[in-house]
Amino acid sequence: MSVLSILMYAAEGVGPRLSVWAMILQAGPIVKFVLLILLLFSVISWAIIFTKLVTIRKAEKESQIFLRMFWESKKLSTVFAESKRTSSSSIARIFRSGYTELGKFSRHQESTGSGSVTVADPTTIGIELEGIDNVERALRQATTSEITRLEKWLNFLATTGSSTVFIGLFGTVWGIMDSFREIGVQKSASLAAVAPGISEALIATAAGLAAAIPAVIAYNYYLGRIAVISAEMDNFSSEFLNIVRRHLLTK
Repeated sequence: MSVLSILMYAAEGVGPRLSVWAMILQAGPIVKFVLLILLLFSVISWAIIFTKLVTIRKAEKESQIFLRMFWESKKLSTVFAESKRTSSSSIARIFRSGYTELGKFSRHQESTGSGSVTVADPTTIGIELEGIDNVERALRQATTSEITRLEKWLNFLATTGSSTVFIGLFGTVWGIMDSFREIGVQKSASLAAVAPGISEALIATAAGLAAAIPAVIAYNYYLGRIAVISAEMDNFSSEFLNIVRRHLLTK
């Protein structure tokens, strides 16, 4: 029997094609439960995808605004005051952490009177280097915090991409088991008896793929954009540290 004959026989035996919704309604309870889980995964994934899209776009846009303002301004205090308008910028957040630590060190110097000692004094040089280390530590901690903030919930997308396919496959296997059980009960192995149950079971695999594919694409896409933002934060931290070194060691 040719493939065309088999398809014609299937079309005649199965009858009118069922809609996807009708096949879902006719599926067994386990398959329906699997579809409900996949729907939950999909809804949460799409919510994360849209939320991250807004968050990352806003962070990138405000970072460009902040960098332009930073390099055009001549006073760090002015930049600090203006940076509060770019609260979503990761680079602005890093700058505020570093500037705050620099301010603490400057106030400590004023309170101890070490600012009046000449730079040639080795003790003073050690104090200045300690201040630079503190600023560098603050920048590093702020960078880690920003990366963690940007990557929040991305693990759920990775979990969705790796698990929903198998969850859908489980629903399909269970549905096929039900179909073969029906064959045993009806004592009929005709295509008309098997095809509806198998088609209903395959919906679970299709639903798993529909949930997994967007999640995997979004996960890789956002990781790439966050990697770019992370590189920009590292570059800014290096530039800011150079400014701090010139400020503390040459005053």
